[in-house]
Amino acid sequence: MPHLLRISFGRYLTVIAFGNLVWEMAQMPLYTLWVDGNWAQIGFAVAHCTLGDVLIGAITLFLALVLWRAKTWPHQRFGLVAVATLTMALAYTIFSEWWNVDLHQTWAYRDIMPTLPWLGTGLTPLLQWAIVPLLALWYARNARSGR
Repeated sequence: MPHLLRISFGRYLTVIAFGNLVWEMAQMPLYTLWVDGNWAQIGFAVAHCTLGDVLIGAITLFLALVLWRAKTWPHQRFGLVAVATLTMALAYTIFSEWWNVDLHQTWAYRDIMPTLPWLGTGLTPLLQWAIVPLLALWYARNARSGR
């Protein structure tokens, strides 16, 4: 992997990790675990979800880089990779929320969680996978090779 691509990928993952940690903590009151669980369960859920978010972020960016053969990313094909990354992340979020909330009932929304009427998907998870990756992609794009 070229030097600048490694630096950019690392910068992206740094924002993905920190941004999703903050987001997971902030949106936790919108889930039933907030009222039904204890602090240990809530802390485990935040850590577990954040690690999953890092994996989702890494895999979606990696797949977008491979799909667009973006060896010199972020300086070339930035827009194509960004759109592909965001599209895959949002599609996975919709699927995962349906799978875990509706089908398997792994977690549940409280009545205060805003949802999209045609999907039933929580608004905050969708916003999470629109906003955090955009910030991460922006930060990655501004990497310098140091050479």
